[in-house]
Amino acid sequence: MSRENSTGVDNDSKVQPNNPLHGVTLEKILTVLREHYSWKDLNQKVELNCFFSHPSIKSSLTFLRKNAWARKKIENLYLELIESLKSANKDIEP
Repeated sequence: MSRENSTGVDNDSKVQPNNPLHGVTLEKILTVLREHYSWKDLNQKVELNCFFSHPSIKSSLTFLRKNAWARKKIENLYLELIESLKSANKDIEP
């Protein structure tokens, strides 16, 4: 059985080591972004109506699964967030 770390990445999955999104579900991406940003902040960063009008994980997933261009924007925001969190942790370590 595989285990996920705090970013939602499957630790046992080494099939695509150069793909940072491999093993990360869209739902996990949205959950991580929502935990870090409010719906309002998400809408300001990536202007999508699913973050403005009655936002929820479920409605956002439905929209993002139908619109690849929107999903790409969310994936890029997630990668930026993960990278900034990694950089912040490096600054804290002795």
